[in-house]
Amino acid sequence: MAFKKWNWQLKEWPHFSFDETILKTLEYRFSQNSGTVLGALKHIQDGDKNTLLVEILSNEAFNTSVIEGEYLDRDSIQSSIKRNLGLATDKRRIPPAEQGISEMMVDLYQNFDRPLTHEMLFKWHDMLTNGRRDLSDLGKYRTHNDPMQIVSGRIDMPNVHFEAPPSEQVPQEMDKFIFWFNASHQEMTFLPLTLAGLAHFYFESIHPFEDGNGRIGRAIAEKSLALSLGQPALTSLSQTIENNKKNYYSELEYHNTTLEITSWLAFFGKTILEAQENTLKLIDFMIEKTKFFDRFDSVMNERQRKVVKRLFAAGNEGFKGGLSAENYIRIAKTSASTATRDLKDMVEKAMLLKTGALKSTRYWLNIKNKN
Repeated sequence: MAFKKWNWQLKEWPHFSFDETILKTLEYRFSQNSGTVLGALKHIQDGDKNTLLVEILSNEAFNTSVIEGEYLDRDSIQSSIKRNLGLATDKRRIPPAEQGISEMMVDLYQNFDRPLTHEMLFKWHDMLTNGRRDLSDLGKYRTHNDPMQIVSGRIDMPNVHFEAPPSEQVPQEMDKFIFWFNASHQEMTFLPLTLAGLAHFYFESIHPFEDGNGRIGRAIAEKSLALSLGQPALTSLSQTIENNKKNYYSELEYHNTTLEITSWLAFFGKTILEAQENTLKLIDFMIEKTKFFDRFDSVMNERQRKVVKRLFAAGNEGFKGGLSAENYIRIAKTSASTATRDLKDMVEKAMLLKTGALKSTRYWLNIKNKN
């Protein structure tokens, strides 16, 4: 079998090349969307801004873990994020993994404008590995002598997708990476999407930690965007990657033997744009929520108000399959006959839209950006 030469073994490493002209359209759209996000946020009430922040950070914490095959408890993550932001929440006991990823997301948000340092990365790794007993290098770069490989297949016949630099080279590689990262943002060497894509790929190529490289690498991309914008980017990046995980890993693997990464940057740029547009949908949803309550709050009874709040709490994607009469009965804790009258009243007042008939009848919030 022919010997593979990885990107970090090439003579020009770590000088990546790419065609900036191919990325110009993506960068222009990102700039436009960023202005739209900033303008839209001004129309959201303070309480809803906190709700938006918790929603985005919770989604990121949950999905960046799912990408790595770790399924955490979403409610515990949300509770931990609220606690770390100083917001009111329940007093549930938070498991170590949920607590760690939540602390990291809040730290990333609150300290977005600080320069990247080894100490910051070590702190993030400590948070991520909270409660872990299977790793030898916690809160520091890897030191093991075995090759750091990404593999699949049988143990006796592994398929090596990538091999990172040996542990002994990691401190020197990370010195160079951190210097490049901070200098590039201070000088604005590249436009935001390009710089975030470069930072993520460069970090993943070094793979400096024993575990957690993917989650920290995605956090670095978020930090890069925030530094470029001068404010937290508030993108649902990991959620978007999780929806397209196969292509994400394929693109990383395709480029790990070359320093020409135009198609990687185009892919990652499109992913960020999709994440940004999902944030815009969420902001629109929050604005529509305010308009809805301004219009209908005075004409709702307490049962209807409770159900509407539950529908909005489900987010801009709403209840899967819509609200049924059975859902209404359970949420409002009322009888079937009362639920029927309430739902009929809400349709007549244009609070809800009705679809289907008989047992297939479903109800949807009557808002502009309903799915």
